[in-house]
Amino acid sequence: MTNQNTAKDFSQELKSIMQFMRMSERLKTELRHSWLSSGRRESVAEHTWNMSLLALLAAPHLEHKVDAAKAIKMSLVHDLVEVIVGDIPFTEVSDRKSKKQEMEREAMEQIRTMLPEPAASEIFDLWHEFENCTSIEAKFVKALDNLEVQIQHNLADLATWEDIEFDLVYTKMGKHTSHDSFLSAFCAAIIQDAENEMRSFGVDPTTIKERLAS
Repeated sequence: MTNQNTAKDFSQELKSIMQFMRMSERLKTELRHSWLSSGRRESVAEHTWNMSLLALLAAPHLEHKVDAAKAIKMSLVHDLVEVIVGDIPFTEVSDRKSKKQEMEREAMEQIRTMLPEPAASEIFDLWHEFENCTSIEAKFVKALDNLEVQIQHNLADLATWEDIEFDLVYTKMGKHTSHDSFLSAFCAAIIQDAENEMRSFGVDPTTIKERLAS
């Protein structure tokens, strides 16, 4: 039996973790520009969870092997800053979009102060590694970030798509997946799925591709 007089006091660590969990819960209600198959908008937390699951599923098949545990951790923390700055869609044109990187760096500095070590430094380092794409794991997670978005779009009603999102099927994912043969094949399969969705709603993907090529 542990002697209560010598047992470590975890009160400060637990206080920090509980405060952080109270804050991070907001990712469950912070909505993204994507829609679910059920007809409601997707939360940041749902996007993060789906990315983490994709990391687990895709990692064993990669041409260039990664540390899967590290990639899953990176997926889990890559959007944590949106607790503070909110979701800023890729297609948004605004003053806050132009300041996105600066706002998010400041948010991560703030988040770092809320957590005990070693979690504070690990989350801080993982987030910056993802943002700067300085490792094979970061490139993998960056690819998943883009692939997951299109997977979710394909599951949603096509009526929820903005006009630019038809173009993004062909212009956004490829540059993040070209470094790995499995990710390239995954990208092609997602594009095929998107084209099937388009055709089912009477949209001809050929006309989109021809316009982009002209």
